[in-house]
Amino acid sequence: MAAKTSSEKNSARYDASAITVLEGLEAVRKRPGMYIGSTGERGLHHLVYEVVDNSVDEALAGYCDTIEVTLLDNGGVRCIDNGRGIPVDMHPIEKKPALEVVLTVLHAGGKFGDGGYSVSGGLHGVGISVVNALSEVVEVVVQRDGFFWDQSYKLGVPDAPVKKGKATEATGTTVSFWPSKEIFETTDFSFEILSTRFREMAFLNKGLTITLKDERTGHVDEKGEPLFVSYNYPGGISDFVKHLNLTKGETHKSIIDFEAEDKKNKMSVEIAMQWNTGFSESVYTFANTINTQEGGTHEEGFRTALTSLVNKFGEEWGFIRKKEDRLTGDDVREGLTAIVSIKIGEPQFEGQTKTKLGNTEAKSFVQKTVNDELGEWFERNPSEGKEVVRKCIDAAAHVWLRAKLEISPVAVKVCLKGEACQENWRIANGLNLRNASCISLKETPLAVLQRVVVTRDTKQCFQSGEKFLT
Repeated sequence: MAAKTSSEKNSARYDASAITVLEGLEAVRKRPGMYIGSTGERGLHHLVYEVVDNSVDEALAGYCDTIEVTLLDNGGVRCIDNGRGIPVDMHPIEKKPALEVVLTVLHAGGKFGDGGYSVSGGLHGVGISVVNALSEVVEVVVQRDGFFWDQSYKLGVPDAPVKKGKATEATGTTVSFWPSKEIFETTDFSFEILSTRFREMAFLNKGLTITLKDERTGHVDEKGEPLFVSYNYPGGISDFVKHLNLTKGETHKSIIDFEAEDKKNKMSVEIAMQWNTGFSESVYTFANTINTQEGGTHEEGFRTALTSLVNKFGEEWGFIRKKEDRLTGDDVREGLTAIVSIKIGEPQFEGQTKTKLGNTEAKSFVQKTVNDELGEWFERNPSEGKEVVRKCIDAAAHVWLRAKLEISPVAVKVCLKGEACQENWRIANGLNLRNASCISLKETPLAVLQRVVVTRDTKQCFQSGEKFLT
């Protein structure tokens, strides 16, 4: 292939004039996915979360106990809190009212430095300004310093200076916004998605009331009333675990819950957990009330300590006799419902959507807390603790049976129910049991683990002079 001449190369100019600099919120509108994940349904709802997160920050700081969210009939969303209200005085550097700075400047807010929030979910300080950039209209009303203050924006640009209104003794912030139909693939909010998220946030913030009302035409309940939910959980994450385990059955009665704080490193953690009779893992982790769906260092610390402790007490109580019989992390977490909620002063998240925590100090802090607090629970509650260990061993048997006998999950459940009657084994045999096995009608899962699986050709097995069906 012939080389291009210098004139051909320069025909499409690539010099300093070709470098585009996006100023302020223009960058957000150009690449919204970088800030809210997508321009689809997920990104649309993320706008609401960003606004509500700011109100939750006030709750975390101890200044807000009620957040009201309304889906407006004209397609907008309104969020009202009774916190301190966004500051409206003149910013010393920007020479603009702080309200306007927070709404129009990326990385501006009380999340940075020591003068605002010690703990905050809105780490990057771009939340409310991104909502402003991606909305056709934003209206903000602040009650603070004895007066109402308001300002409105169109595509991130203020319509007019901050306006001082009538006197008031109340405090708080009201944010109303209408997402841009040119940017988002849909502007139809889901009541179910938002209510699920707000219930979760109420669980994570003990005593905080969050309400959601739907004023849109046609969005009514079976009585014809506008959809409405209100969440408040005095028990916090213990109530969360109780809610998740409501229909799953309990392995042990009490919900294990504990918390710890490291003031020097500005960290605190709350953990609530309970094993149920199922075999699926339901461990949810949060950092500054943000759902870290991809886990992170706090989850690593929890898992490491949990596996070590269950094995330790399993050995002390005589359930685990050999090193090779030690339980794996998967065995220990089967049937476990747990909430791990860490609050940290300087969180390091991966990306603006905050799906994974990266702080290395969080792992050691959570690991030590679980070792100390859960270890003490096992010592104080040996009866329930032994039930937990038995449950984890049953989980190991569940995995072993599936792997060795190649039977379906339903058949495994029959085998591990403890109702070892001849009819149950016949059912198990009819449910995809392909490898013949010598299984006693009276054996426990532990006994099954201690025996050898016989070959497919063997239709019967003799042990201690007794005949067993396969």
